[in-house]
This record gives sequence, structure tokens and C-alpha cells, in this order.
Amino acid sequence: MPPVADPDNLYSETRADQFNPVVKDDLERVYVPNLRSNDVSVIDPTTLKVVDRFKVGRAPQHIVPSWDLRTLWVANNAERGNDGSLTPVDPRTGKPGKAVPVDDPYNMYFSPDGQSAIVVAEAKHRLDFRDPKTLKLQYSIEVPKCGGINHGDFSIDGRYAIFTCEFEGSIAKIDLVNKSVTGYLKLVLPKTRFKDTVTSPNPLETEICTASKGMPQDIRISPNGKLFYVADMESDGVHLIDGETFKEVGFVATGVAAHGLYPSRDAKSLYVANRGSHNIHGKRKGPGSVTVIDFSSNKVVANWTVPGGGSPDMGNVSNDGKWLWLSGRFDDMVYRFDTASGKVDSIKVGQEPHGLTVWPQPGRYSLGHTGNMR
Repeated sequence: MPPVADPDNLYSETRADQFNPVVKDDLERVYVPNLRSNDVSVIDPTTLKVVDRFKVGRAPQHIVPSWDLRTLWVANNAERGNDGSLTPVDPRTGKPGKAVPVDDPYNMYFSPDGQSAIVVAEAKHRLDFRDPKTLKLQYSIEVPKCGGINHGDFSIDGRYAIFTCEFEGSIAKIDLVNKSVTGYLKLVLPKTRFKDTVTSPNPLETEICTASKGMPQDIRISPNGKLFYVADMESDGVHLIDGETFKEVGFVATGVAAHGLYPSRDAKSLYVANRGSHNIHGKRKGPGSVTVIDFSSNKVVANWTVPGGGSPDMGNVSNDGKWLWLSGRFDDMVYRFDTASGKVDSIKVGQEPHGLTVWPQPGRYSLGHTGNMR
């Protein structure tokens, strides 16, 4: 694994404009996978216009930058089908190549040493380690008690990863050295959560949490590598996990259906996308929002709502850190949040946009998802 430049900030090499030279000729674009229309919308971030749209495989979930930053992979997991595939996109031209058949690619990550692409085969309860170029299977790690395995992040030294188990209300720790499951941790549900019927998330407008288990989604590591933050759609907030001891040490309430997690370019803040509905298929114009957590104190410092309602889901931060781009999952929109003011611009895209990526992004290499850069 490339050495950690700053042990107090593992995101130190992803600050604004710290581009790897290999991306110098790449187009500035936002790539949006539309789950229900089976295509990708391409947005010019300067004009906020959709400048291209192309068909991909069935049920595209995420746009995943490769470890070497040379390919953007569209993960078409073909929900409840056997025709999953990965479509390569050339970031220099923005054009797709020929899809590669791959079993159940809900999401994809890369081992910190760049030796493996890790296909998250959600329906199979399995992590498939594949050649990062050819996608030929190297080996698999079965994670049988992790129903709905979907999102992950890696320790500061690359020895282990933690993945979320959406349908179990738990997380799984994976030993990457010994290629095995270390254990599972059940997440603690809060006593109350936000109502998803109000026009804006308000900590005073809570209801008794009747859910029997959580629904963890995205997970991101703290700049110093000590904590993992786990967004939980049922708990309406973020669980704090000590990675080494694998214990829950805190919880931060954010908003209705906490879903996506993105560090700011200066690594001082964590942006939490609150999707606005506890349902997997929510209604339009829900009480979606973005909550800003201060990494140093783990306190909420801001909350930005979508005017008229919306469903912020997944995305990433612009190179300069001025914008947070998120798909509007239930509203067929993409939102661009001003990270200084919280002001929102909206762009119409395809049906049910999901894990969009902003490209290019600063960083030496990508650990996958929508651009977990290091």
C-alpha cells in the first residue's frame, strides 16, 4: 500500500488540486447511474447541463473510479437477475466501452495495494476479489451473516476493512491479510428517530424508534484512522465505531434516513446525505437534507435542506471542495450543494439516480465506491 503521508490525516493527499498526473487530460464531468432507466447521465459541472447519456447494463448502482484512476466502472448489478456486468468508461473521452459480465456487482472497491478489485456481491453475501484489469476471479470471502453487504472502507494501514450489512443492522470486519471474517457487530438503535413526514428535519420533532434493527449504508473512516462513521437509514444518524476494538463508541443524530458520507477537501468536516425516507422506495419531495459533522468534535455544525423537499443519496465532493454533488434518488434529480452556504442547484436526470461520481478528483489512488480517495 502507498505509505500514509500524514498519520493524523489519511486524506492529506486528497486536498484540492492535488491531482495525480495521470488524470490531467480527463474531462471534468459528473457521471450519474440511473438505476431504473439503465443508463448514465453525464453532466458538465460548469454549465450544469446534461451533455451526454448512454445505455449500460441492467440496474446500474454506482460509478466506481479504478485504483489506478484510468477507468470509471459502472456497476450494473441486475437486481434479482444473473446478468450483472461492469461497464468501463474512459474518463478522457467520457465514452463507455464493452461491458464485462460479472456476478452481482452491486458495488466495487479496490484493495489498498491495488492488487484486487473487490466486487461486493450483495445478494450472494460475498466479496469477490478480482484482477483489477481483467476482472478475472482471484478468490472470494464469504460473509454469510452480512445480509445486504454493500458499502465498506479500509483501515489506515490497509490490514482490514469494515463493511455494512444493510438487512442485518450490523457491520462485518474483514481481515485482508488472512482473507477471513474477523467478526460481526450489531449496531445500537437510538430510542427516537426523526419523523419522515415533516417538511424539514428537526431534533424536537422525533418519534419513538419502533424499528427492530438498523439499516446501515455508507461507511467512512476518520482522518486519524481511529473511528469509522456508519450512516444508518433506520437510526437517522451516524454510528461511531472504534475500528481496532470493533466496538460502538457513540452516535450522532443527523436527519431522516442517513445514507451517504463524504469528507470535505480539508478533512475538517463530514457531509452526511439524509435521504428523507425510511423506506427503500420513498416518495418524492421528502424531508431530505445534508448534515455537516465536525470531525474534531463529532458535533453537528450545519444542516442544509432541499428547497421543496428531496432525496439526497450518494455522490462526492468537487475537486476544489466548493460543491457537494448528490443524486436525488426518489426525485430523478441531481443536487449540487454549495459547501459554504448550503444553497442547492437541481438538475433533471434519468430514473432513480444512485451512486454518482465527480471526476476528476484529487488523490493518489482510489479505493472504489464513488471515489474513496487516498
